[in-house]
Amino acid sequence: MSTQVIPSTAAITTWNIDPAHSVAEFKVKHMMISNVKGHFAKVSGTLTRDESELTNSHVEALIEAGSLETRDAQRDAHLKSEDFLHVEKFPTLSFKSTRIRRIREGELAVEGDLTIRGVTRNVSFAVEGPTGAAKDPWGNTRVAVSAIAKINRKDFGLTWNTALETGGILVGDEVTITLDVQFVQAA
Repeated sequence: MSTQVIPSTAAITTWNIDPAHSVAEFKVKHMMISNVKGHFAKVSGTLTRDESELTNSHVEALIEAGSLETRDAQRDAHLKSEDFLHVEKFPTLSFKSTRIRRIREGELAVEGDLTIRGVTRNVSFAVEGPTGAAKDPWGNTRVAVSAIAKINRKDFGLTWNTALETGGILVGDEVTITLDVQFVQAA
C-alpha cells in the first residue's frame, strides 16, 4: 500500500510593516504617581501569514533603539545610555513569534521571543485583529493589528533606579508595551 502525499493548498502571503502607519509605544510609572509614555519611531518587520489557518502564521519585528522618543531630550539621552537600553552596544530590540493561539474571534495571543539589551525572554501579546484586508488608494492591500503586553524591565537587565526622598522609587518595574501596526502585502 503506497502513501499518497497531497500537496498543501494553503496560501502563504508575506506582509511588511508600514513604518509610517505603525507605532510601538511604552509606558512606565514615574515617581510612583504617574506614567511616562514614549515611542520608537523606527519599526520594521514581516508577517508571514497562513491564509487558511492564521495560527500557523509567523511575525518578526525590529525596532531601532536609538529612535526612542519621550518628548524630553534629557530623559531620552538617559534612556539610550548604559543605564537603560545602551543603544551603542544594543542598537535594536526584536521580536520573533513562536506560537499564535486564537482566544476568540478577532483576538489572538501571540507568544514569542522579545530581545531587549541582548536579553531574550518569552512574552505574550494580546492581539486584536488582524482586520480584514483593505485596499488603499494606491492599490496596496493592508491589514492591521493592535497588541499589548506587560513586561518587568528588570527581566531584561534594565535595573537602574533611584530612591525618592518621600519613599518609593523613581522608575516603576512594570512596562506596558502597546503596538498599533499596519502591514502591507508584499508584491
